[in-house]
Amino acid sequence: MTIPYLTCMRRHRHLAIHLTLTAALLSCTTTAPPEDSEASEERPPNIVIIFTDDQGYGDLGSFGSETIQSPRLDQLANEGTRFTSFYVQVVCGPSRSALLTGRHPIRSWGWNMPASEVTIAEQLKTVGYATGAVGKWDVSNRAAVLDRMPNAQGFDYYWGPLGANDNGTVAFYHNNAADGETDDMASLTRIYTDKAIDFVEQNKDRPFLLYLAHTMVHSIIDASPEFKGKSGSSLYDDTIQELDYHTGRLLDAIDELGLRDNTIVIFASDNGAWNNMQERLRENHNGAVAWGSSGPLRSGKGSTYEGGIRVPAIVRWPGHVPAGRVSDAIFASIDFMPTLATLTGYETPDDRVIDGVDQTELLLGRSETGARDHYHYFVQNELQAVRSGKWKLRLPNLEKFYGYVDDRGTDGVELYDLSVDIGEKTNLADAEPDVVSALMEVAKAFELPEELGPTGIYLEDE
Repeated sequence: MTIPYLTCMRRHRHLAIHLTLTAALLSCTTTAPPEDSEASEERPPNIVIIFTDDQGYGDLGSFGSETIQSPRLDQLANEGTRFTSFYVQVVCGPSRSALLTGRHPIRSWGWNMPASEVTIAEQLKTVGYATGAVGKWDVSNRAAVLDRMPNAQGFDYYWGPLGANDNGTVAFYHNNAADGETDDMASLTRIYTDKAIDFVEQNKDRPFLLYLAHTMVHSIIDASPEFKGKSGSSLYDDTIQELDYHTGRLLDAIDELGLRDNTIVIFASDNGAWNNMQERLRENHNGAVAWGSSGPLRSGKGSTYEGGIRVPAIVRWPGHVPAGRVSDAIFASIDFMPTLATLTGYETPDDRVIDGVDQTELLLGRSETGARDHYHYFVQNELQAVRSGKWKLRLPNLEKFYGYVDDRGTDGVELYDLSVDIGEKTNLADAEPDVVSALMEVAKAFELPEELGPTGIYLEDE
């Protein structure tokens, strides 16, 4: 399971000072594999990222749901590795900018992602990849700002809406041109999948990146007639089951094209379940609104409790990523920028802070703990919590909250042992003062760059 494209890995520190490399790493060089090696006959792996919207930690059978039937995604988990401590951001736009750039939204600006940001797609293009994005973009202020739309951010092809479906309507763009609109929310998952399959078929003969960002199950949800009522529990569950079915269609297309063994499939949600503002949504939209499950986790979307920021995640790469494995190592969407650099051969940007770390060893099953030992939790530029190992510290006197988040905790310090208290029920701050002090230092060590943009730039995700 050697990766022929780099002879040594570059490991980035997670803190702002992490761009300094050790002398040993500075001596590493990128070389091509020998012409007569078996690896020389292989092309770099295709990358397929499937990003659902507002799907909670407990909203798959393989993550504990008792009401949702998700056979295709459960099968994907059996064929790859299921990550149970996978972190994103608390709301939609910031989660997308973080995934695309490897940077926390306090640097990449979330919905307002500047044209100067460097995306995974831009870097993959430098090593010969075809790049396509289908679905919800949500990092150009939900507007047609050309230098911040997908074609200007490294994607050869784009089809989808620039924003969300909060008003029950989405307007589509094909590359930079408007391409109609619809209020038929039930059609979106099928249409996106059709476009994604078309992209894969058209680029099957070269390495490609497909970024498929679903609108479901955000805000105004619906399911097609053949799925409505199928779960026997709720419209939300019906909608997830339709997502599962169409994900299976895409996986089948990859198989039929003979691309299965050389395609890394990454599945995750953009944030936790939007399960904390249902009455307001129900009144405005006749009941057709999201209602997901955080499973055993506390709170949901918008919150820095685990239910808002820890999501279901699966990675499959046959023969490389171990099958049937479950990993509770700390892993984050921001880690894909440096990890994919190692797996495909592009250079990680060195002119800015990259908050992600190279998780190649974790992905390939050669490390149980991975390269990340801590994670920082933000809401609207405010650092609210930090995790280190099994411990999570929530900082005191927090000020930034989304209006729909009711569970705001206390004004004091909160400390949780996530190895035994995944639901964050028992505050151990008084019992573990040394741990509190140590995690306070981790929090303080997150240094902001001087060029950080203005605060208050985030739009309300309603």
